Amino acid sequence: MKVLVTGSNGQLGYDVVNELGKRGHTAIGVDIHEMDITDDKSVSEVITRANPDAVIHCAAWTAVDSAEDALEKCRLVNATGTENVAKVCKALDIKMMYISTDYVFDGQGKRPWLPDDERSPLNVYGQTKYEGELAVENSLSKYFIVRIAWVFGVNGNNFVKTMLNLGKKQSQLRVVNDQIGSPTYTYDLARLLVDMVETETYGRYHATNEGLCSWYEFACEIFRQAAEINSIYKGILIDPVDSSAYPAKAKRPFNSRMSKEKLSDNGFKRMPSWQDALGRYLKEIEF
Repeated sequence: MKVLVTGSNGQLGYDVVNELGKRGHTAIGVDIHEMDITDDKSVSEVITRANPDAVIHCAAWTAVDSAEDALEKCRLVNATGTENVAKVCKALDIKMMYISTDYVFDGQGKRPWLPDDERSPLNVYGQTKYEGELAVENSLSKYFIVRIAWVFGVNGNNFVKTMLNLGKKQSQLRVVNDQIGSPTYTYDLARLLVDMVETETYGRYHATNEGLCSWYEFACEIFRQAAEINSIYKGILIDPVDSSAYPAKAKRPFNSRMSKEKLSDNGFKRMPSWQDALGRYLKEIEF
């Protein structure tokens, strides 16, 4: 199978390209220098020339706070860009996988979000990703919408790397304890996404590593495991605080719990626990 992957220089796109290659598929990785998703002509020319069997659309505007002051720019990437890709996939009659986010929900309550729950975004980023979902749904029948959250990978910056860097400079940190979700290792996620795109079991899905935690609990586990590898991280104190301690332009969801039952119901193997994923990740990176 030949698969074109947008955002191939990002955390997830990088691992998706590698996973496709491992399985003997032809992976065509493109980033903004190869294909500007906001330019419909560029999208049409590049995808048509590649003539893939599927597109995995990872490219996105993900700077959540800066999006609040750049609605139209963010919309151009996340909504219009996604629509441009979807239209070409429709014209070529190929399947499309759109990587979305828990931010399409309002982040309230404690019940895990189901794939078909009502979408009511809290912020500009979430709104534009929701519009991207609509663009896919309105254009195609052969599509996967896969919502992910709290991503960390080798190729890029993320919460784990931020904590490790702060831990080298500070012996005491404050981390929010009132936002709940599931960390997601892009290596594991890439394997699942390729499993999915190899099928025709289309629809909306949620995909994160198993288990739940707060950002505070995530940070505690990062330093617990890191200290076993590097003694510099022993004895770091982490204080739990409310989100109000870190005011931000964009509202964050308190509830990022997402049900993954649909994955197993459709025969897909769910990802390992986030603690297991973190352990493998720490062995992959230099810190």
